[in-house]
Amino acid sequence: MERMADNSGLKNRYLGVLLIGLVGASLGMFGIRNVAEGGPSGVEFCSPDEVPAQAWDTIDTVENDGPYPHPEFDDRRFGNYEGVLPEEELGYYQEYTVETPGLGHRGERRIVTGGGADGEVDEWYYTGDHYESFCEVPGVR
Repeated sequence: MERMADNSGLKNRYLGVLLIGLVGASLGMFGIRNVAEGGPSGVEFCSPDEVPAQAWDTIDTVENDGPYPHPEFDDRRFGNYEGVLPEEELGYYQEYTVETPGLGHRGERRIVTGGGADGEVDEWYYTGDHYESFCEVPGVR
């Protein structure tokens, strides 16, 4: 009688490689990222020169609950429709205008806050390109 070749080691190795590939692909597909690059949100921290003085003025205004330069737009829900910030329930994020000197309209710059249901903002983000990209503002609590 002929003895059948034992391929179980090869099958196990194949299944292991397949499993690793599937796990790796699913992590990438679901947006798992290295949070060491930024704050707890996974969004990279802003560099010191990335946050203009006017953004710090806006942060001060938010911390003092106004008054806001554009009350019809500021302290309003930010929907995160672009999906750049971490996914949260609608109403988690609020947006505020960051003034641009010499500009006759609101411009592109914003501070977006996260959380705050308890009266304390949990996360502060800055965008200088109207929601295309964000960085987390460090040192604000």
